[in-house]
Amino acid sequence: MICTSCNTENRPNANYCDQCGNQISTPAHPVQAVAQQRGPLEGIKVLDWTMWQFGPVSTMMLGDLGADVIKVESLDGDHGRQFRRVSGASSQLPGGLNAYFESLNRQKRSIALDLKNTRGVEILHRLVAQSDVFVQNFRKGVAERLRLGYEDLIKHNSKIVYGAATGYGPIGPDSDQPAFALTGEARSGSLWWGGPHDGNPYNLGGIADQMAGVMLSYGILGALVARERNGVGQKVDVSHLGSLMWLGGNRYGIALISKNIPQRQDRGSVLNPLWNFYRCGDDRWIAFSMNQSDRYWPFFCEAIGQIDLLEDPRFTGMEARAENREELVRQLDRIFESKTRDEWEGKFAGNENIIWARVQDVFDLPDDPQVIANNYIVDYDHPVLGPSKWLQTPVGYSTTPISAIKAAPAHGENTEEILIDSLGYTWDDIGKLKEEGVIL
Repeated sequence: MICTSCNTENRPNANYCDQCGNQISTPAHPVQAVAQQRGPLEGIKVLDWTMWQFGPVSTMMLGDLGADVIKVESLDGDHGRQFRRVSGASSQLPGGLNAYFESLNRQKRSIALDLKNTRGVEILHRLVAQSDVFVQNFRKGVAERLRLGYEDLIKHNSKIVYGAATGYGPIGPDSDQPAFALTGEARSGSLWWGGPHDGNPYNLGGIADQMAGVMLSYGILGALVARERNGVGQKVDVSHLGSLMWLGGNRYGIALISKNIPQRQDRGSVLNPLWNFYRCGDDRWIAFSMNQSDRYWPFFCEAIGQIDLLEDPRFTGMEARAENREELVRQLDRIFESKTRDEWEGKFAGNENIIWARVQDVFDLPDDPQVIANNYIVDYDHPVLGPSKWLQTPVGYSTTPISAIKAAPAHGENTEEILIDSLGYTWDDIGKLKEEGVIL
């Protein structure tokens, strides 16, 4: 299906172009003209004074939903532009680009300002006056010293939604302490979630930044709804600590109420072997998610061709299987190693009584038919990198669908455009600002 607007070739059954978002076929259920919007937040203006990951994730998600996001950078840029390696993997790309920065800052424009210069702050104040949202993730006190705190900005826009990202929350004895993802994970208790039950904490790969960014965008959306209904802006506070505690979810809920915390699971001694994963004969893995083990045990034994396990007194009930779990896992390991994963999938396909999935890695995902069908990863012809694949915020809207991807901006790429088109500056004004070191 070719889009007549941008000549992008899309999936055969696509209703909207993955590149520009325009309608390319008639939907099964026609919608009104509002479907031509870039997303539900089209028309919302966001000022993104953030760096690293926590803040940029939240504003990128707002951009995915259609908001016009202006990334406000210092004259030396977001420090995320300088990342060379992340968890041992190179993040350097052709053209001097950086995968860390690119993956966190698409859907944005960039303005570079010296915010230690009064003129730079004045420019940002003028942008605040015509914006809906302002987001910052600096250590407590930094924004206030630069006259960019919440109380400062409401003087220029009383209805501004002000998102503030912190490590441990806006109040309390440690509210002014510096924090990054790992410290948030450590203090929240989340380092005890994964890995074997061996007394050691395990790194979760920086999930604090991603989860806190999701929570910050969620909080901002709530504040925008409140402003729409009540006509008032407000400050939205989100922290690593609170976000990771919330991600603990039912695990923490059970612990706080019952005083018993669910234990970490070593796959070799998991209490329910039907809630586990197994290595197949080709070194690929398969996972099962059947919590009602007595219900599913007969179906499972039949599907793997091991009816004799039903008669083994060590495995005849949930309690017996839990008591003899290590032996059962060893037997299942030998059974699954006898065939390739494709062979096992052939046995389970179409069997509604077996709840299973492949254990995939990130490079399996672009070919996953469910990922493709739901646009969880989209194709984009990047101006420097060329054809490439990108994550998209995984939320579907029936009337205002998420659409186009814009590459992350170059440092200060849109400074002149924003000053002229949004604030009415002239080229003479811009020349003077450059001479004074206010802009690049």
